Amino acid sequence: MADEVILLDFWPSVFGMRVRIALAEKGIEYEYRGEDLWNKKSSLLLEMNPVHKKIPVLIHNGKPVCESLVIVEYIDEVWNDRAPLLPSIPYHKAQARFWADYVHKMVNDLGRKIQWSRGEKQEAAKKEFIECLKVLEGELGEKPYFGGETFGFVDIALVPSHSWFYTYETVGNFSVEAECPKLIAWAKRCFERESVSKSLPDQHKVYNFAMGLS
Repeated sequence: MADEVILLDFWPSVFGMRVRIALAEKGIEYEYRGEDLWNKKSSLLLEMNPVHKKIPVLIHNGKPVCESLVIVEYIDEVWNDRAPLLPSIPYHKAQARFWADYVHKMVNDLGRKIQWSRGEKQEAAKKEFIECLKVLEGELGEKPYFGGETFGFVDIALVPSHSWFYTYETVGNFSVEAECPKLIAWAKRCFERESVSKSLPDQHKVYNFAMGLS
């Protein structure tokens, strides 16, 4: 009997994008159900994630898994007959989790500060955001991907944020590529993968969505 896989998601969410990339990397067929988070959340979402009531939620054979990085790890463990997303060596795995957690806690929150603030507060947010990306660029170093030669967990955690870079740059009047050229070169490598290019929305579509919120 085939697995039943359903993804509850919202298309501009970087957190949902992570799950979409992981599913694509593993070649998993699934049913996509978009949520209308601004009007009425579905009864299924409220049932499957009663604690946070947020997307993404992966429903695997009727059982929910919540929180994007938890879901990506779950996908990696369950469909372990396909190329791994996390390293097998415990230390390397711990490092990947550390950097994915750093991305999760820092990048998107700082980006939103740029989007929603103005004047001195926005300038401060831009500085923090660029410093954060430079830390990540330093960790990337000269490697093609964060895990070395292999696209994996940290790449999946970070590359969805690229869909929002144009919004942050336009609102904040700066260039990520000018500040962090190696990071943008990394992003372009990631986009050469079908799992990434087909899972992430166009930056201009995201920008139009974001401007509709302001």
